[in-house]
Amino acid sequence: MPVSSSRETRDPEVAAKPWRKWLSRIGRAVVIVCQWIAIVCKWIYVVCAPVAAWLFSFVDLRRLEFPSRRIAVRTTFLALLGLAAVLGITSGLMLVYSVDLPQMEDLVRYRPDTTTELYDIHGKVFGSFALERRVVVPYEQFPPVLREAIISIEDKSFESNWGVNLFRAVGAAWRDLHSKGRAQGASTLTMQLARNLFLSSEKTYGRKFQEILLSMQIERRFTKQQIFQLYANQIYLGHGTYGFEAGSEFYFSKHVRELTLPEAALLGGLPKGPEAYSPIRHPDKALRRRNLVLHEMLMDGKITSAQAAGAMAAPLGLHIATPVNSVAPYFVEEIRRQLEKEYGAEEVHGAGLRVYTTLDLDLQRAANKAVMDGLATYERRRGWKGHLQNVLASPDGLDGYQHPDWAQTLETGSYVHGVVTALTPRQVQLKVGTSQVVLQPEDWAWTQQWNAESLLKVGDVVYLKLGARLAENAGAEGFRAVLEQDSGAQASLMAVDNANGEVMAMVGGRDYALSQFNRATQAERQVGSSFKPYVYTAAIEAGSKPSDIILDAPTSFPTPSGWYTPHDYESGFAGTMTLTSAFAESRNIPALKLASQVGIRKVIETARRFGVTSNLPAYLPVAIGAADLTLYEQVGAYTVFPNDGIRIEPHYIRKLVQADGLPLKEKMPEVTEVISVDTARQMMVMLKAVVQYGTAATASALKHPLGGKTGTTNNYTDAWFVGFSPSVTCGTWIGFDDRESLGKKETGAKAALPIWIDFMRAAIADKPKEAFSTATAPKKVLDVDVPQRAPVVKPVAPKAEDTDSDDEDMPDSSGGDQPKVVAPTAGSSDDAPAAKVPQAAPQL
Repeated sequence: MPVSSSRETRDPEVAAKPWRKWLSRIGRAVVIVCQWIAIVCKWIYVVCAPVAAWLFSFVDLRRLEFPSRRIAVRTTFLALLGLAAVLGITSGLMLVYSVDLPQMEDLVRYRPDTTTELYDIHGKVFGSFALERRVVVPYEQFPPVLREAIISIEDKSFESNWGVNLFRAVGAAWRDLHSKGRAQGASTLTMQLARNLFLSSEKTYGRKFQEILLSMQIERRFTKQQIFQLYANQIYLGHGTYGFEAGSEFYFSKHVRELTLPEAALLGGLPKGPEAYSPIRHPDKALRRRNLVLHEMLMDGKITSAQAAGAMAAPLGLHIATPVNSVAPYFVEEIRRQLEKEYGAEEVHGAGLRVYTTLDLDLQRAANKAVMDGLATYERRRGWKGHLQNVLASPDGLDGYQHPDWAQTLETGSYVHGVVTALTPRQVQLKVGTSQVVLQPEDWAWTQQWNAESLLKVGDVVYLKLGARLAENAGAEGFRAVLEQDSGAQASLMAVDNANGEVMAMVGGRDYALSQFNRATQAERQVGSSFKPYVYTAAIEAGSKPSDIILDAPTSFPTPSGWYTPHDYESGFAGTMTLTSAFAESRNIPALKLASQVGIRKVIETARRFGVTSNLPAYLPVAIGAADLTLYEQVGAYTVFPNDGIRIEPHYIRKLVQADGLPLKEKMPEVTEVISVDTARQMMVMLKAVVQYGTAATASALKHPLGGKTGTTNNYTDAWFVGFSPSVTCGTWIGFDDRESLGKKETGAKAALPIWIDFMRAAIADKPKEAFSTATAPKKVLDVDVPQRAPVVKPVAPKAEDTDSDDEDMPDSSGGDQPKVVAPTAGSSDDAPAAKVPQAAPQL
């Protein structure tokens, strides 16, 4: 592998003047040639001197007659001339092939690409980035059993040779000359290191000559321990892993220092052909190669016959590590985007950074489970749809089919796809990767079909939730499972620590292997009534109180194109009620009246202060959620209420440390004072009422201080719940990417709230005594510095003058680019759908 130019620290004066660079190269070449001449002369002396002494013991030149002496002198002259010619040719070749060789200073400064690892708040590794998956460890970390295995199979004379095994090289060259190809190898560990670091893998004599020259320089500059350390951290071992530490972690899920004899022998045999001897793809070849290594160790006296016999009888014993980034893939992707934007792709994927993130791995697992269980519950309510993919007619067929999510580690509770391999009326057999799965009638009872043959066919790809493990059958792993359904419904979840803005958990969709689109940060969806807190906040700032009375009754609002008359969601209006009750029951008419009073542009300006950056058209139905926002925006905005008016920008990284232990400059989160403490606490009265007796009353079963708001859109295309405890704010969304309806009555309270409850049950488990601030309590103390004054935020709105009249706030249907308004319905206890506006297709 060539040394990256970005890692070189060459003399800037030399870099600026190319002739100096070439002069430096020629000088190094001359030095190498002189070294080579010295070595050749040494070998000539060592070999020729004894031969000449032996010949001269039989011949006395002084007694030879003149013709014989003349022939002897001429022969000697010709021999010396030939030797000089050979030496000259060799020196010329040395000069040609050594001009472009790297300096040993490059190797001294060389830092291999290493894995950037991501840590959660408890110091647990949960993800990584790597061009080459490598973990660099010192020489002492490689156990003697591994060092002996490598040396026995790769380079028996490693400790005594000078980088080149001359006798082995001559033998290999002789066999190459008498064979059709150059298949015979003679590389020492040092030669392999030189090739992997600096040269290509092409099989030419020129490259081999350069390899020998580099090996000689490496041996002169470094000790055997240093050479072995460089080799053991650099060599490729298959499946994207480089170095024996990364190989040990991948194949056996343990550190290299913990390897047993058979494990060390297996790894020691991989450098010859990582793909050809892969224990995953070719276990039989890998087993024979491992046993060959053990045999060589026995022949070299490194192990006893008993140890060799025991190790040869042992199985491969693989314990493949859990695929990286599988627990929080959407969170990891957000980290990658941010780091690449700030530091560049090469630094992020190859510099071995340690990224200390805000993720709580335990809460992330709870979030994964809550989302998947919530989707499964929704799918069962929808009923069995069928329409399954069948692989029998595909090119790969039943035996060759591989589903993308089979890369994950299978465990009880996992949701995965499987393929039906056999079935009877009362039993279904499936394969999931290399595992066998069995379904029995109770596992598909929810479909209301009892005959498996009328439900499924061989080759169908079905969705499963893995249950208990079965006894191993001929070495194959097995599970019981429950039949589930994947009709395309998606869900997302995001949770933030209120005190510091740290993102604690994130789920961006059902299956990252099938779709990398992050619906928590990238999807803009209609928010429905979850937009109403901005309307009520604007009204509170304008002088309204939670106890004020408002009339929920039929009404119309004037627009340039006519009167806009919202309709009732269900029969009947609530009549006279307080603002708190109207908010808790998610009534649409009161929200529209408040927005009309303060002006829709004022509502939009308020939403901007809360951190909403998505497009908000200045027309009245936006007040009840006819606007597209991201879950990220909503969660970040809702933290303002339990934080007494302070918004902390949600962020993902706590600390970033370089491979040498030096920290990179930390970027502090943005902190702004959005609303006053008094306004925040008045809003909290209404937000808590939603959980106490409003549309989210189901959440009161948690018996914990909670608040939040449901949201549902027209035709039930989007369902939301965004809520909080004193310490955590969490938002959930469920819907289809193509904006298909979730189904009748699938409101935020019914579809999204159960996911939120399941997650929050885990989030508040260790906080039994927390409480919201009372009306007279001091301002809440956060974990960040709060500025004394909020910055002035200009409203993002058209330049036209804002007035209290709704005529200018409503779109003109007679022309222009403004969308046509479809009248929304009034609110109800089930949470009212918002007005419908034209939607763009999701950016998948």
